[in-house]
Amino acid sequence: MSHKTTTVWKENLIFESDNPNGYTFNVGQSPEKDEKNKPLGPKALMLSSLAGCSGLDIVSILEKMKSTVDDIKIEASGELTDEHPRTYHTVTVNYHFYGSNLEEDKINKAVKLSVDKYCGVMEMFRQFAEVKIEVHFHNK
Repeated sequence: MSHKTTTVWKENLIFESDNPNGYTFNVGQSPEKDEKNKPLGPKALMLSSLAGCSGLDIVSILEKMKSTVDDIKIEASGELTDEHPRTYHTVTVNYHFYGSNLEEDKINKAVKLSVDKYCGVMEMFRQFAEVKIEVHFHNK
């Protein structure tokens, strides 16, 4: 299996990129808060990819376990090296689960399976950064 994307320069420091399912988004830098093309920063987009990849795993695993949550919030943060090329040397992923009667054992197992086995983006990050995981439960 392979993936292919196409990225095209739009203007200034903004590029439009697609992904294999055909959706497009803008990547780049803009000093303007009201930039009409609203670009996503490339490095931050990597963190979003990490959170999204793991989140997809977790939702699928919890469904198979017949365990429900009301909401999931994943916060991914990265510390960059001081020297160029600036890369993430440490990444922290905070998983927040919200609901009534959260089944913490099942949720922890789902997170562990994603982190250790299924999330390919997580494995890619581990090639160049220390990845720290924290799980938080918010019972109603």
